[in-house]
This record gives sequence, structure tokens and C-alpha cells, in this order.
Amino acid sequence: MPVLIEGEAAIVVDETTGEIIFAKNEHQKFYPASTTKLLTALVVLDRSSPHEKVTVGEEVYLQTEGESRAGLFEGQVQSVEAFLGAMLLQSGNDAARSLAVYIAEKESNRELSSLEAINFFAKLMNEKALEIGATESYFVNPHGLHDPKHYSSAVDLMIIAKVAKENEVISNIVNQASYSTKTHTYTNRNQLLNPNSPYYYENATGLKTGFTDEAGYCLVSTAEKQGQSLIAVVLHSGKEAVWEDSINLLNYGFQNLN
Repeated sequence: MPVLIEGEAAIVVDETTGEIIFAKNEHQKFYPASTTKLLTALVVLDRSSPHEKVTVGEEVYLQTEGESRAGLFEGQVQSVEAFLGAMLLQSGNDAARSLAVYIAEKESNRELSSLEAINFFAKLMNEKALEIGATESYFVNPHGLHDPKHYSSAVDLMIIAKVAKENEVISNIVNQASYSTKTHTYTNRNQLLNPNSPYYYENATGLKTGFTDEAGYCLVSTAEKQGQSLIAVVLHSGKEAVWEDSINLLNYGFQNLN
């Protein structure tokens, strides 16, 4: 019996073979919210090493009321990897912007305004998406805050997730309940990885949460069991339903693997 999913779009695939086990509106255009940050991380790691130092600049003031932040401040210096922890686990939009500005200035070899840098970085994101086969998407920022021109699909987010999962740095970060630096601890918002959550899923290995009013609740999740791996995507679900949808998808996937 097909799995019942409250989210408006969903997909679960065998990570190894790419076989689609279940899909719902998988090619339809949706807003990806912070699941965007998986692509941001890929672009960053294409063009930097995890140990490079990044300094927070004036982009830290480009904040929207109520947005998800990691509490960065101007002049703060951290490694690329630490910024990725802040961005992927705590879903810090501030970390996404600082990484975008760092990479844009590094690639263009010149100083850019924050907005110029973010636009430059978005072009790199779209190039990366096309390179890996995510052809149903368009990105205008590194964090996923709502913009009508910023969209993706369940299939594309699955493709992005598969490539992200193959990246050792990303994979090691998103698999943790928290990520600590010398001065900060960033907590993973993915309830599937929280042993104290009613939605804890012991086979979960990542990946990224997302929410805006327009996108609803989104989750890109991965899980491994007895040597088999799944990738699941749920888009535009409810606050509690997104976890139930994802667990149902993963359970259905493991039950129906060939």
C-alpha cells in the first residue's frame, strides 16, 4: 500500500541505485526554504577548504526579522567548517551569507558589496545545480528565505542531497546532533537525529530542515540500515507532519527496497 504523505511533494530513493521507491508531485515547483543550504555548502566546498578562515563582515546586518540565525557578529573569525556547522545544523542564515560573501570575493578577486556578493554566489549555485543535473531549480540566495524566483523540486533536492551526502565534510556535519567549536555549540534542528525527540529515527544520517511561511515545513533526510541507504524529501508539510511524513517515507523505503 502506498505511503500516505501530508506534504504536498515527496520522494524516497535508493541512494545506491537511484531507484525511485515512492514519489508524489516530485517534479512540481516548490519553495525549498533552508534545504537550499545543502547546495550552498557544495558550492562553498568546491571553492575552499574546511580549514580556511572566514571573517564576518557587514553582511551580518542583512537580517530579516524572525529569521533563523546562528548569532554571528561582525569581525568574528571562524573556519569554513565551523560556518558550515552553523549553517547546516542551526540553519543560520547569517552563516550562509558570510560564506557566500567570502566565496564570491575569493572567486571574483575583488571586494564586493554584500548584495553584489550574494548575487555572484547565486550564479555559482545555479551553475552547480545544472552541473549535477538539478535542472528544475533556480536559486537567488544562499539561505532559502522566500523569493518567488527561488524554487526547486523534490527530485532536484534529492539530487542535491545525494551529491552532498557524498561529500565527507558535509556528511560528517549533518550526521551530528550538535557541532561544537571552541566558543560555540550549534544544535541540529533535525528531530530525526535528536535522541530526546519523539521523532528520533535511529537509522537517520542527516540532512537538512527548512521552513518559511510560503514553503511550509520541509525536510531532506537520509538513513542507513543493514548496509542500505535512502534519501527522502518532503516539501510543504506541517510542523509535526514533516517528521511523520519523513519517517513514513523512510520506513516505506526500507520495506520496499529491491
